[in-house]
Amino acid sequence: MSAVVLKRTGQKMPLVGFGLWKVPRPSCADTVYNAIKAGYRLFDGAGDYGNEKEAGEGVARAIKDGLVKRQDLFITSKLWNTFHAHDHAKALAKHQLELWGIDYFDLFLVHFPIALAYVDPSHRYPPEWWGDDKKVHLQNTPFQETWGAMEELVDEGLAKNIGISNCQGSIILDILRYARIEPQVLQIELHPYLTQEALVKLAKTLGIAITAYSSFGPQSYVELGVDKGVKGLLERDDVSSIAKTHERTPAQVLLRWATQQGVAVIPKSNDEKRVVANLNCDNFNLTETELKQLSSLNINLRLNDPAEIDPRLGIFA
Repeated sequence: MSAVVLKRTGQKMPLVGFGLWKVPRPSCADTVYNAIKAGYRLFDGAGDYGNEKEAGEGVARAIKDGLVKRQDLFITSKLWNTFHAHDHAKALAKHQLELWGIDYFDLFLVHFPIALAYVDPSHRYPPEWWGDDKKVHLQNTPFQETWGAMEELVDEGLAKNIGISNCQGSIILDILRYARIEPQVLQIELHPYLTQEALVKLAKTLGIAITAYSSFGPQSYVELGVDKGVKGLLERDDVSSIAKTHERTPAQVLLRWATQQGVAVIPKSNDEKRVVANLNCDNFNLTETELKQLSSLNINLRLNDPAEIDPRLGIFA
């Protein structure tokens, strides 16, 4: 299995993983178990997804049945915005490990560079973006405080690697000014409609591995009603034409566009054939012309923008 070697630890992060966003709780354990059976070794979760307990049950069953050992898996999770204060960050990481039923995360990310008012997990979890009054409440916690807590998770063996998500160049450079342990991974929205070449180049220059989410563009957002009315990448004739040339699916072409740049991907599917096909997306090569053709589709279409929830959350402004 192709992998990205992380700079600080030398740990190998699989180039293709399984994303757990929007995987329903009732089916999540079976989904994870079957994905492991199909050959997936990286699982990308988050506190905000609300399915970590069930994902952990799938992992535990696979280990019990002898499909894998814990060390064969690369489990990623993320710290939510309401837990950015030092003590809250550390407590929540431990809580999330308990939900998963594991002793450490292979990678733990700060989900957004946004600090929101604390919500006690015993009151409501995951808390999402809002208070009980359905309003967004900001909290004055500097990112440096949050990052210090993340570094302590490494010190204590609770996270092998730490990283960031949804961060742009300026905050990445700022983190490097004070980080004792540098971010190992940057997870960002990345697809041919949002190519972010400058950010990708910066991360590579700094030795920060990149994971792309929403590799199929608007596809993941249709059911949420926020696909912005743009034609899906999977339905485009130019993408289908490239897929036909290589006797692959359009999804495999879109994933290969990323992985051929050394960018990890975390697709998900509820269809067994597509689950297998997505995993086998790195056993062919696109031509330079095809890579450029796909990149030329860029329209800077950002589908995951917190500013649409509240303008004060304009981290991509």
